[in-house]
Amino acid sequence: MAYAPVMIDASPIATETSELTCESCHKPVALCVCADIPAVKNPIANKVALLILQHPQEQDVDLGTARLTALHFKNATVKVGLSWPSLGKALGRDADPKRWAILYLGSVKAKELMPNRDVVALTKKGTAMPNQDAALADIEGIILLDGTWSQAKALWWRNAWMLKAQRVALNPRFPSRYGKLRKEPRRDGLSTLEAAGLLLSRLEQKPEIETTLWAGFDKMLLRYRALREEAKRALSKDS
Repeated sequence: MAYAPVMIDASPIATETSELTCESCHKPVALCVCADIPAVKNPIANKVALLILQHPQEQDVDLGTARLTALHFKNATVKVGLSWPSLGKALGRDADPKRWAILYLGSVKAKELMPNRDVVALTKKGTAMPNQDAALADIEGIILLDGTWSQAKALWWRNAWMLKAQRVALNPRFPSRYGKLRKEPRRDGLSTLEAAGLLLSRLEQKPEIETTLWAGFDKMLLRYRALREEAKRALSKDS
């Protein structure tokens, strides 16, 4: 699921630049990888729009991926808040929520419904729609809720217009690339970046979208792990 899971073994990283943040990804300068990601300079021209609604308490999470995800695409929007009167207000333009899909928060497991599909369109009752290809073909945009599971649920219940959107669930072939850095409440839990990559690559039938986002994510995780090890070594010297 595209909601930030609980971080484990991730104490704050102390650096000389920890108080400075990148204007693009909003991460501490020490963690910024914008310059190392080609798609940030030349964003993907996605046909299926992307809207990421971020819970306010998720903004300062070092390993969050909402803004980094959006930087990869020309047609992407990140909004921080708890509620919006409509999809159009969140996007800043007219939009019909019935033509958009939202990654569903419920207990439905796509793997049990349709094990051979990576993205499953759901009915309001949580069953798989009979004509999957037709249901997914008409989607104009994807809505992802960025935050912990409880924060994402708060966003879901505060925005009644989301009930009008098509619901989709994911059946990822691999666990999140976070590995042990974050504890997932269930195996199909993914970062916002990974969920966006999986959804848009399948909806647009362009697998390169997913691999491009993976590359950017891997760079961020590599930088984070290196800084964490550096911080641990500094602590051991001081003790």
